[in-house]
Amino acid sequence: MLGLLRILRGEVSMPEGLSAVHGFEPARYLGKWYEIARMDHWFERGLTQATAEYSLRLDGSLEVLNRGFDPGKGCWKQSRGIARFCGSPDRGSLKVSFFGPFWGAYHIIALDQEHYRYAMVAGPSYSYLWILAREPQIDPEVRDRLLEQARASGFDTAKLIWPG
Repeated sequence: MLGLLRILRGEVSMPEGLSAVHGFEPARYLGKWYEIARMDHWFERGLTQATAEYSLRLDGSLEVLNRGFDPGKGCWKQSRGIARFCGSPDRGSLKVSFFGPFWGAYHIIALDQEHYRYAMVAGPSYSYLWILAREPQIDPEVRDRLLEQARASGFDTAKLIWPG
C-alpha cells in the first residue's frame, strides 16, 4: 500500500548507490534520442526503432513522445507523456508519467556533457536501464564504456535488448 501511495504522489526513487548527473542542461537534452539498448518491459516489448523526443512545455516541464515500430503488427506505436524535475533542473533526475496519475523514475546516470550525444538512464530499480544516443548507432568505444559503468553500478547488462 505504501508503494502505491508513493507512486500516486509522484515520488520516484533511484537505485541505491547511483546518482544522477549534475550540471544538466535541459535545453541541450531536447530533441530526438534513439534507443540503443534497454531492459525488457511490457510497455516496450517487441518494439524496434524506438525513439524518445523531448520538448519544453510552458511550465518548464518536458513533453516526452516515445515511439517504436511493432514488426509483429506492422505499425508504429507511440505514447505521449510529461516529465518533471525532481528538485533542481541542473540535476538529471526526473519523474515521468504516461499513464494518468502514475509516475516513473527517469534518472540520467551518464551523459556526454560536452556534446549531449549519448545518455544512460536508470529507473527506480536495477531492472530499468536505457542507453540513448542522438544517432541510431553509437560508437563502440562509448557503448563499451557505458556497459562497463552499468555493470560496475550493479546492472545485469546481459539482460539488455539491442532493438536496432
